[in-house]
Amino acid sequence: MKTKSILATAFFALVFGATSFAQKSVMVGGAAMYPNKNIIENAVNSKDHTTLVAAVKAAGLVETLESKGPFTVFAPTNEAFNKLPKGTVETLLKPENIKTLQNILTYHVVAGKMNASDIAKAIKMGGGKATLKTVSGGTLTAWMKGKDLYISDESGNKAKVTIADVNQSNGVIHVIDTVLLPKK
Repeated sequence: MKTKSILATAFFALVFGATSFAQKSVMVGGAAMYPNKNIIENAVNSKDHTTLVAAVKAAGLVETLESKGPFTVFAPTNEAFNKLPKGTVETLLKPENIKTLQNILTYHVVAGKMNASDIAKAIKMGGGKATLKTVSGGTLTAWMKGKDLYISDESGNKAKVTIADVNQSNGVIHVIDTVLLPKK
């Protein structure tokens, strides 16, 4: 009986240890992103995503990104938002521009959980490119340059994935260096 108990304990330790290893926390913006927390719970701790968090709050999308999902989020950094023309972020955060802001933010979200390896497989199957349908109804194009993963928008902007596979309880985040913009 004692042997069965030890074996059972060892089995659970192995299973949960492997799960913990596969779902390890990743550092983003100076904060650990925990795979057992949702997208919002993690994002609010990243000092590199304060603009994105403010935009999500202004757009009324917090509850959506706290929901079960799963979601794949391409999360632009503060530096990515700073690349936009001066005054753009401030204009988008105004209440009268909520629909435009919601459209831009949901353009960074794909329904379902796609890790970098899933995206790479889709790119290979697509002959070098993969089309991703966004929650806003637009499309993103994923492609590789060497070992780097890139996402292009409908306006011709290219974002490099700088940190991939930041697992969340309700999906995955891929940190990007450029804001993606839907066709006008």
